Amino acid sequence: MRALGIETSCDETGVAIYDSERGLVADALHSQVTMHAPYGGVVPELASRDHVRRLVPLVADVLGRAGCALAGLDLIAYTRGPGLAGALLVGASFASGLATALGKPAIGVHHLEGHLLSPLLGDPAPRFPFVALLVSGGHTQLFEVAGVGRYRLLGETLDDAAGEAFDKTAKLLGLGYPGGPALAALAETGHARTIRLPRPMIDSGDLDFSFSGLKTAVALAVREAAGSFEPGALDDAARADLARAFEDAAVDVLAAKAMAALDATGRTTLVVAGGVGANRRLRERLFEDAARRGARVHFPPPRFCTDNGAMIALAGALRAGDASTDRRFSVEARWELASLREPAAATAA
Repeated sequence: MRALGIETSCDETGVAIYDSERGLVADALHSQVTMHAPYGGVVPELASRDHVRRLVPLVADVLGRAGCALAGLDLIAYTRGPGLAGALLVGASFASGLATALGKPAIGVHHLEGHLLSPLLGDPAPRFPFVALLVSGGHTQLFEVAGVGRYRLLGETLDDAAGEAFDKTAKLLGLGYPGGPALAALAETGHARTIRLPRPMIDSGDLDFSFSGLKTAVALAVREAAGSFEPGALDDAARADLARAFEDAAVDVLAAKAMAALDATGRTTLVVAGGVGANRRLRERLFEDAARRGARVHFPPPRFCTDNGAMIALAGALRAGDASTDRRFSVEARWELASLREPAAATAA
């Protein structure tokens, strides 16, 4: 099974070819970060138009590097949702048109399922069952995963996602877009334990998260230190210490909840996926905490933590039994991962 994956859910255009026997054959990604940076966030209409410009060249590039003709594809997979509706429609319509022209089946993939399964692209790959921590700009959730499509929600954020809190805190500190990586870089120069911030819901007794209060605590700390909410009122050292304090607090909560999920389920494997999974301090902490429990932690390769076509091609191949030659398609701006079911037939990764 050779699947072409197309990802256009937000501000990255990703294309990849995954072969169920050979693994990932080729992939390419275009990020729109530079285009959106002047606006401080993603502009949906600009994102959609840029996907239109990028898709054909990226597909041609991937096919060329894979040494694969269009006729050699067996399946066209695309992100059906969740995401920005206009951006999703670009990928869905392109995939449907290509599948029609080739006489091949197509399948709409759940974006978060792609993230959840992306550690299978690593070496070594995790084995089912495991606990999955999905941690990104839009989602912070814990699942027990028994297999493809067999997901039990254990806990989720009640307000801001972890990545969203990173971005909002970065803005409070006067950092550029995208905020999460900028904050993590600044935190590297900050001093630990100089400032103490709350760890929301760390002792709540459940597996849910809350990060909006942590962001508010940073805003209050800025005002207390500088007498103003303006980030320019803080010197560089104070901003770095606040960034480190925020990162430490967020990592403490994420690690504590992830370990509690392992304890609650009796699982010994943790899979971490999503953009925040690229954070160095979070990776180190989860490895340390899991090792003390005799558990293992799997991350996707760093370049597959953010949105990418490889995870969509992989998920499409694993759900090949659900693919259809019905050319009608739809997108889902909102779509619960827990609503997915086991595929009719799955191709081994």
